[in-house]
Amino acid sequence: MAAATSELRVDHLPSDPLLHILSFLGFRDLIHYASRRLNELSKHNPLWKSLCSKHWLLTDADRLQSGVSWYCLFKQYYRDLGRYIQYYPVLKRAWEQLKSFLQQRCPRMIASLKEGATEVELNDIEAQIGCRLPDDYRCSYRIHNGQKLVIPGLMGSMSLSNHYRSEVLLDVETAAGGFQQRKGMRRCLPLTFCFHTGLSQYMALEPAEGRRMFESFYPCPDQTAQDPSAIDMFITGSCFLEWFTTYVHNVVTGEYPIIRDQIFRYVHDKGCVATTDDITVSVSTSFLPELSSVHPPHFFFTYRIRIEMSSGASPEAACQLDSRYWKITTSDGNVEEVQGPGVVGEFPVMTPGKVHEYSSCTTFSTPSEYMEGHYTFHRLANKEEVFHVAIPRFHMVCPPFREPVVRTQKASTSFTPRLDDHDDDGEYCDGDGDDFGDLRGINMAALEGAWCPRHI
Repeated sequence: MAAATSELRVDHLPSDPLLHILSFLGFRDLIHYASRRLNELSKHNPLWKSLCSKHWLLTDADRLQSGVSWYCLFKQYYRDLGRYIQYYPVLKRAWEQLKSFLQQRCPRMIASLKEGATEVELNDIEAQIGCRLPDDYRCSYRIHNGQKLVIPGLMGSMSLSNHYRSEVLLDVETAAGGFQQRKGMRRCLPLTFCFHTGLSQYMALEPAEGRRMFESFYPCPDQTAQDPSAIDMFITGSCFLEWFTTYVHNVVTGEYPIIRDQIFRYVHDKGCVATTDDITVSVSTSFLPELSSVHPPHFFFTYRIRIEMSSGASPEAACQLDSRYWKITTSDGNVEEVQGPGVVGEFPVMTPGKVHEYSSCTTFSTPSEYMEGHYTFHRLANKEEVFHVAIPRFHMVCPPFREPVVRTQKASTSFTPRLDDHDDDGEYCDGDGDDFGDLRGINMAALEGAWCPRHI
């Protein structure tokens, strides 16, 4: 009885009668038809068009120029760049955005960009230095092999009265020539170079001497150590992709100002703006690693202030700056006040629509500080009418930094850093140690009672 009610399943039938049945039903024709339809669907143009757009950022114009189908076009790109499929659309888009911006704002930089390197060239470089290059780095260099050794550099400039820096994005051949094997910098590849200061950003190709693999950094010799291989590091990125795309984002969104056809790496906090009547004051800041050190703690910053009078102001509102006042709050709550005539020796006159910008600098013995104050103006029409214009509080924060293993292995709890001679109340921050050395320089500006600067 149980056998009579059992379901008849195809996979239980003997093979011979099953083949006869399927042959009678035209199974071979069905298989042939299904195979042909699957083959047609696998080359469906709308499908491959969307994949070409997503992974290779290709357009209808690109396909027309190639003269092949979307399916064939995808295969061509995948055959050449398939290993970079997770990085290519991000880096390609970043390069296109950067070039579009430069074409409008810094056109002479476009001519300095080099054509992409080939797979063979990148493989040869790996063989030459004996280290593997990360895929995101290789992918970017397939698009553009850095830039020619010219000024200004693609990776940003900085200028003070007697100091100038402009970082070139090195091509891979030049970078390989600067590959480091010396103690303290082993297995580090330069990413940038400045002709004027000798400053470079490096990428660690192996996790050695306190560095994490593929992170980027500015090296900073430990001036208090007897061992010349004691190199502190100002960390600028966890990998090439983050390092490059973050920089491009800051450029194309206007975070970094364009001055004299160069990209200046000032950072502007959008909340760092104050308006008094018709005058607006905004501040941007920059950290200078080439003039800074971790040991002894000496952190150099420059700040750029923009003073603007509204174009809609009355002509009677015209005024002239007389003096500046700074309020400097120390880490323990003490307040220091500094006053002086003019700004960097100037006494700008402000009229409707007028903009005055100037730069100054300061050093601290702590990695994160803030300052605020006001300017004193008088009206041109009535010198007796004197008023204050607020300067918003602005923070100066150095990048995170890490000590090398050679120091952390020898360090003792009794170590006391030497502070700047002019700083009586400086404090020193010890971060939590790990296998890679101490990572320091956290953003204290966001904390209650943050350390504050001593203005120079």
